[in-house]
Amino acid sequence: MKHAARAALALLALHAGMAAAQYPHKAVRVVVSTVPGPLDAFVRLVMEQVSASLKQPFVVENKPGAGGNLAAEYVKSQAADGYTLLFAIDTTFTVNPGLFKGKLPFDPVKDFAAIAVPVTFGQMLTVGPDVPAKTTAELVALAKRKPMTYASGGNGSPSHLAAAYFFSTAGVEMTHVPYKGTGQSVIDVLGGRVDALFAVTNGVLPYVKDGRLRALAVSSAQRSALAPDVPTVAELGYPGFDVTFAYALMAPAGTSDEIVQLLAREVRKALEVPEMREKLRLADYRVTGLDSKASAAWIVTAREKWNRVIEKTGISPE
Repeated sequence: MKHAARAALALLALHAGMAAAQYPHKAVRVVVSTVPGPLDAFVRLVMEQVSASLKQPFVVENKPGAGGNLAAEYVKSQAADGYTLLFAIDTTFTVNPGLFKGKLPFDPVKDFAAIAVPVTFGQMLTVGPDVPAKTTAELVALAKRKPMTYASGGNGSPSHLAAAYFFSTAGVEMTHVPYKGTGQSVIDVLGGRVDALFAVTNGVLPYVKDGRLRALAVSSAQRSALAPDVPTVAELGYPGFDVTFAYALMAPAGTSDEIVQLLAREVRKALEVPEMREKLRLADYRVTGLDSKASAAWIVTAREKWNRVIEKTGISPE
């Protein structure tokens, strides 16, 4: 019986190895956890390169909702054969476990294998033209004297998380005004209906350049290459402050390591193409160069950090 069991396992391993060696031999579905926007645009650029390299279609599908939870729940239930992948904002795996506290429809550790965390990005703190604060210190002082508001792209979104973390660190309370996406939140800050906003740099920089918004700081540990004159929050008296988000390519748990490593290499190779580098710079993305193992470790570290932040700030998905 033992010999038969070993033979069966060996046969399964052989078949798995053969399948991985032939991968991909048909179209691959890449499920994106958001509506068309920055993540969707990034995924399409990358997958165009991967598709050309591997000579098979990589078809992008959008399944937005519940902060990425709907897409993750769907992908976890698919076959672990490399033909259905998930591209999400890292918060699905790093923030949602703390926000939803055991109510997630998937296990971020047991249900997925990390392929890549290819890029990271920060957020820029801006205020509208009617806000009499020319620096972050002046904004904090103003918020301590009078009620103020900040906008975000929705509860649990990167813009919400960056703002809640910063204002908690600064010791001020500002009323959160969530929107369904960053677009309308920017419009209302421009119109003076909301005072402040953290948002992706390339999304607000045009308004900063034409004077309709005032940039006060960026949330990442390094200054933005697009706005090198804007200081980091850490430089402004909050040492160690670093709110950086990422995109994460994941596969259902059980996907063969050969397929995971192949896809990880292809994604890294795609980001090395010169025209891709320029597009990434203009989007204010920082290429990580992480392999699959380091990507998995990045997600674990970020999840531990956000668990602490959520406990401290009381950030809620509601």
